[in-house]
Amino acid sequence: MKLLVIGTGSIGERHLRVFQQLGRCDAIAFCETHAPRRAEIAERYQIPVELAFPDLDSALSGGTYDAAVIATPAPTHIPISTRLAELGMHLLIEKPLSLTTDGLDELSRVIAAKSLTVAVGYVHRAHPAVEAMKTALDSGRFGRVLQIRTASGQAFATLRPAYREVYFAKPEMGGGAINDMITHFYNVGDWLAGPIQRVMTDADHQILDGVTVEDTVHTLVRQGDRGEVMGTYALNLYQHPNEVLITVVCEGGTVQAEYAKKRWSWMDVPSGAWHHEAVDMPEVDVMYRRQNGAFLDAIEGKGKVLCTLDEAIRTLRVNLASHRSVSESNWQTITP
Repeated sequence: MKLLVIGTGSIGERHLRVFQQLGRCDAIAFCETHAPRRAEIAERYQIPVELAFPDLDSALSGGTYDAAVIATPAPTHIPISTRLAELGMHLLIEKPLSLTTDGLDELSRVIAAKSLTVAVGYVHRAHPAVEAMKTALDSGRFGRVLQIRTASGQAFATLRPAYREVYFAKPEMGGGAINDMITHFYNVGDWLAGPIQRVMTDADHQILDGVTVEDTVHTLVRQGDRGEVMGTYALNLYQHPNEVLITVVCEGGTVQAEYAKKRWSWMDVPSGAWHHEAVDMPEVDVMYRRQNGAFLDAIEGKGKVLCTLDEAIRTLRVNLASHRSVSESNWQTITP
C-alpha cells in the first residue's frame, strides 16, 4: 500500500500521523505547497525528501499510489478526486465534500467504473460513544426514533488559534460554522435517525474575533424516511466548555452520547435511572485511527468505510439547504 496525502494543514497532518501510527502503508508521500511547512512535516515524520512534493503534478510524475487523502480546501475536493479516481486511486476525502454539487455525477461515474473505495471524513461516526448508540438503535431495543437533539460548542479561538489565517475565515473556501463544524452533526444525525428531509436554519456571527463568517448555528429538521423524526441541531464556537451532547429519544427509551464525560448512556424506564457506559477515548486521534483503519480495511475487502460518498453527498445537500434557509428565512427541502 502506497499512500499520498494531499495537503498538510492541521487535518492533513493528522491524517499523515494516524496512517503512520496504523503501520499498514509501505510508503507515505505528501504534497505541501508551502516550502517551510513541507520541510517541517518531512522532518517531524521522517519522510524522505523524495516523497515530499511541492504540488500534485510533481507527486503524480514522481510515482504511483494505491490511495490518496484529499485534505485541501473544499472547492478543490471534487476536481482532485476525479483526477485521482481516473488514475485508479482509492480516496479518503475530507469534509465537506464540496461547496456545490458541480462535478459529483462525473466523480460518481468514474468511481463506479473503476470499482474504487471512497470514504469521506465525517469522523464523528468513529467516536466510540456514537458507534455504541448506533448499534443500540439499530438493534431495535429502544423502538422507533421520535426525536434527535445535538448541542455542541467550544472555545474555537483557543483550540484553533490560526483560524483567522486559514480557510475558515473565507466562506468561498469552506469557512464558517455550517460547512466546517455543524456539518459533522448533520451527518451523524442522518446516520442515527434517518435522512434529513427538511431544514430551517438560523445562523449568524456573534463574537468570534477577526472573522465575519457565522459562529453560531441553530437548525430545526425533519428527518427519517417519511420526515417523521423531529430534530434540533445547535452549535457555537465561543463557549468555554468543549462539549458535544447527542440525544436520541425513542418510543422505548432515550440514548445519549456525552463526549466530555467519555460515555454513552440510556434510560429505558420513565423517570428512571440513567445507565452509563464509559468509552475509551483518550485523544481525538482515536476517531481518526478508527476511521482510517476502516478505509484500509474496505480497500482490502475486509469491511466498509464509515461514511460513503453517497452519504456525504446527502450531507452536502443539507449544508446547501441550511445556507439557503439562512438567506431566505424559510424551510428548505433537501432535493435528491
